[in-house]
Amino acid sequence: MSRFVVTNVGPATSVQDAGRFGAQRYGLTPSGAIDRLALATANALAGNPPFTAAIELGPFGATFTAQDGPIRIAVAGASRSIKIDDRVLPLNQSATLMPGERLTLGAAREGVFSYLAIEGGIQGEAAFGSLSVNARAGLGAPVPRPLQSGDHLHVRAATERSEHALPPLAPSPDPIRVVLGPQDDEFGDAVKAFLDGTWTISPTSDRMGYRLQGPVIRHQHGHNIVSDGTVNGSIQVPGNGQPIVLMPDRGTSGGYPKIATVIGADFGRFAQIPPGRPFRFQAVSVAEARRAAIAFAALLRDLPARMVDVAHFEFNVVALQNANVAGSAVNAVDARTWQSETQQDQQP
Repeated sequence: MSRFVVTNVGPATSVQDAGRFGAQRYGLTPSGAIDRLALATANALAGNPPFTAAIELGPFGATFTAQDGPIRIAVAGASRSIKIDDRVLPLNQSATLMPGERLTLGAAREGVFSYLAIEGGIQGEAAFGSLSVNARAGLGAPVPRPLQSGDHLHVRAATERSEHALPPLAPSPDPIRVVLGPQDDEFGDAVKAFLDGTWTISPTSDRMGYRLQGPVIRHQHGHNIVSDGTVNGSIQVPGNGQPIVLMPDRGTSGGYPKIATVIGADFGRFAQIPPGRPFRFQAVSVAEARRAAIAFAALLRDLPARMVDVAHFEFNVVALQNANVAGSAVNAVDARTWQSETQQDQQP
């Protein structure tokens, strides 16, 4: 057993897995990872099932230290700097921390959330079938709150195997796809304004809901309805006409009309849009949303097959500096071709 020590951490960093299922009718919020593709990618690289509990990192940086044994990690999701002591680690690549080594993650540069998976997962007692943290509900493990400096996570020691990488997927510039309803008939011509408008996400957004900034969406019959069920991606429109997209820590029911719902295949892509970046919505049919869901499930399933082994090279820095790489076409990763100065070369 090893320990993964939280040395320094910003807000909005917590343990998340796939979430809790089957009890929303009792008011139990699902929680879980905001970007399931990024979670599954990090876990595939770490050698875990796709939705094993991992550390969900918000837009700020964090530092962790390995203790008591080696720890294999992988980071996926929003781009950020990653270092093990002074060694740079690319995104979407696994690596092993030896005891005493420090993992330093910078602030997100593109996107919002990253996922730090650990081989063997994070040890904790599940609540309603999940380790996912929901601080408002007091649920989650190993602590029912966001991570804080000084927390110790118990994890399994790294196994003997090669490291892996996954080629990054190109970000899609397409609009966020939605299925209209279930109360789009409450908005009349405002549905067109919703689809034609350019939107940004407010900095006041969180894991409960993303507040949108854009055109004012007018109700035809007032903004109160009989409360009904919600899902991830439900887009409620309160009285001020500025929509709120419900996220995994949402309430399980709500009393504002819902103009549309972000489809499951685009939910993680939507969640990674940083505040202030403009985007648009596109309405699709239920059949198209279903096809997108099937394709997304296939993408998750095929992640392990897309992994490649990471080749490691031991560099003789002095010899490499003396190598005339350009002039003699020396192979910089093949030590047999390096040209280093001999004692005779150094004589006047």
